[in-house]
Amino acid sequence: MDRIEPQPAPPQSVGFCADRLGRISAVLGADAQAGRIAGAVSLVARDGAIVHCEAVGQRDPAAGTAMTVDSIFRIYSMTKPVTSLAIMMLAEEGRLLLSDPLSRFIPAFADLRVGVEGAPLRREPTVQDLLRHTSGLVYGHYGETPVHHAYRAAAIGLRAEDNATLVEKLARVPLAFQPGERFEYGVSTDVLGRIVEIVSGLPLDRFFAERIFGPLGMADSGFDVPEGQHHRIAQPGVDPGTGEVPVLNDVAKPVAYKSGGGGGVSTAADYLRLCRLFLGGGALGDVRLVSPKSVALMMADHMGDIDRGASYLPGPGYGFGLGFAVRLGAGVSYIPGTAGDCYWSGVGGTYFWIDPAERLIAILMMQAPNQRQYYRQLFRNLVYQALTG
Repeated sequence: MDRIEPQPAPPQSVGFCADRLGRISAVLGADAQAGRIAGAVSLVARDGAIVHCEAVGQRDPAAGTAMTVDSIFRIYSMTKPVTSLAIMMLAEEGRLLLSDPLSRFIPAFADLRVGVEGAPLRREPTVQDLLRHTSGLVYGHYGETPVHHAYRAAAIGLRAEDNATLVEKLARVPLAFQPGERFEYGVSTDVLGRIVEIVSGLPLDRFFAERIFGPLGMADSGFDVPEGQHHRIAQPGVDPGTGEVPVLNDVAKPVAYKSGGGGGVSTAADYLRLCRLFLGGGALGDVRLVSPKSVALMMADHMGDIDRGASYLPGPGYGFGLGFAVRLGAGVSYIPGTAGDCYWSGVGGTYFWIDPAERLIAILMMQAPNQRQYYRQLFRNLVYQALTG
């Protein structure tokens, strides 16, 4: 297909102030110069036009190479919206239901128990529970309960093991809570990746390549970076807080674990294409992957009155849809935005959001794990302050 790249446009033609947009590169560039981050790529698009796309700092501080807008980043949990999209595609084909229990696809999950005391399930986790992180599956490294320790003892999520091995291990450890009763971020989307494999008959990387990345023209997205493109991989610099270089996934060679929850790589331009698909109601140009109704369902709040827990990851003012956080109203949150905007991020420092009401997409790519919270909020502020109408 034609890559259908959006054309750059004068910022004022789509309601942005050019001088104010310049603050994004000025602030990020100054922080790169000061060593707070190695480098970054920032991109802003509105009404189908790119109004800002800049690279600052260094792509590889050890090699002294400059950051470029085509740099490839480990996107970690920004892989989750891709996996969620794959599930919605299969649902539209009549191959699964969001209400399906996990045991339909992985029979061993019918015998799950809750807590180390082994309480029986009140109901099985469903595909919807996996999409909204209410399944009872967690990340073992994000807690100190007996269940979290059981995850660590079982070595859940080793990169040398495939998705089939992942779910075999998960079926032998307890759930942290009864399905549907609480939100807790975890390996739910990785299990969705295994469901995609089972239902489609394709390994997850092939499904992504053939059904999503290929049709959308996302040429630099996948689970690893081909040898001829290794020079484009963005690398972290010295963390100013620890004095050490963070250890990130090695994406220079293929691994067995195709993590639908956190194993992806991409570029700002590629990820823009995915965001444009969502903003476009499931279509990009002449390519339609899902219907507008499926996208609307993904971008709606699915939390209702479900317990958010003490450390609710989307933050105040946000619910959670089928793959990303969803803003509930104008206030409450400490970041600017609009009711209905959706966002997610990656632990390596990447971040995106889609604001349908403002017809806006913004993407920030960096590899600075310990600085990620600060720059997500900073980038939001810098983008919205430049919007004039």
